[in-house]
Amino acid sequence: MKLLYVCLDGLGDDPNPILDGRTPLEAADTPHLDLLASRGRTGTTVTVGPGIAPESDIGVFGILGYDPQEEHPGRGVLEAMGVGMDFRDGDLAYRINFATTDWPEIVDRRVGRNLTSGEAHALADDVNRELTLAGATFELRATIEHRGALVIRATDGRPLAANVTNTDPAYRREGHLGVALETFEPLVATCQPLDDSEAARNAADLTNIFVERSSKVLDASEVNRARLAQGKLPGNLILTRDAGDHRPKLQPIAERFGLSWGCFVEMPVERGIALALGMEPVSAPRLDPAGFGAAAEDAYAAWAQIASEALQTYQAVYVHLKGPDVPAHDGRAEDKRDVISAIDRAFFGEVLGWLDPRSTIVAVTGDHSTSCIRMAHTADPVPLLISGGPVTQDGSTDFGERSCAQGSLGELLGPQILPEIKDLIGS
Repeated sequence: MKLLYVCLDGLGDDPNPILDGRTPLEAADTPHLDLLASRGRTGTTVTVGPGIAPESDIGVFGILGYDPQEEHPGRGVLEAMGVGMDFRDGDLAYRINFATTDWPEIVDRRVGRNLTSGEAHALADDVNRELTLAGATFELRATIEHRGALVIRATDGRPLAANVTNTDPAYRREGHLGVALETFEPLVATCQPLDDSEAARNAADLTNIFVERSSKVLDASEVNRARLAQGKLPGNLILTRDAGDHRPKLQPIAERFGLSWGCFVEMPVERGIALALGMEPVSAPRLDPAGFGAAAEDAYAAWAQIASEALQTYQAVYVHLKGPDVPAHDGRAEDKRDVISAIDRAFFGEVLGWLDPRSTIVAVTGDHSTSCIRMAHTADPVPLLISGGPVTQDGSTDFGERSCAQGSLGELLGPQILPEIKDLIGS
């Protein structure tokens, strides 16, 4: 028995008046997802825990069968691992955003969502070249568009501790987890130590110095001067969040669930998670994170073929599609609907033609809900379907938030999904 496990990032949503009271998923044209639901069982999942609006990294940890509250190393570490940065125990790793500031006010946390990856790499080069930190070295690595990773290392060999707060006010630390906030004051937050250790105090001090001084470097950047001349927002601020200070030592997913795993994902944090869990990354063409035109559908169809081919090598394949999340953060419900329709048509429409439903279980869910109305991650449950192989039908007719809430699987916590599937595969 094989498993195709698909995560649609930010899938869940609120009913929206723009869509006649439906959610983007309910309004989308999804005949293939509806077919899977009708052939199997549905339910919902709270990926991390009740009342927690998770970031993607902890949501993915949950749906892959790991308790984020016990086993998660911090998103910064996963981002650094995902792009191959030099990171050692005792270093301090952050996920960062390039942002726009009129200090200390944050004008836009994502530089208007039009900072290109090339511009971001040039900005990172400026900071790496121009900025020095007393008593520490650092590497800033731009990844995709406004996203990046930062690693800071003390030059005297003393460890830095990740038990510090974020400078990004949109995310709060709860233990070692990053939790998204629906509302926040748009001001650059001061990094604070969360305990009285020297390692945490040093980490906070270095972080605050880095954020303030790097902003001055970015203000003088040729990239930002050019963007201002074009009427665009400058990327003149680096926001830090979700620090980590050690490489994870986790039970490999193949040992935990008895399957060999391949994966293909879009974002560095997802690649870092795959590596941390012992999955084998599968090469796949780059996707537009929020595309729904002809080119995007061609890419989704290519991913579908690669997924079917990967299932000839691996017993399980994990696929993470970023598409639904991006327009939801911007409040674009119709675009989110269209992205979901494109994924159904081009990915699921293609992949289901390659798979034998008698010998392949297909599971589909999300890592969290992202509300187009609230323009933020929320704690709401995410739809879940499990179909194919020995899975019996429960009378579900379609794949949507309200219909899945009536399914026979009920409401599962994220770490309960794969044990449920493992039992099905073993039956």
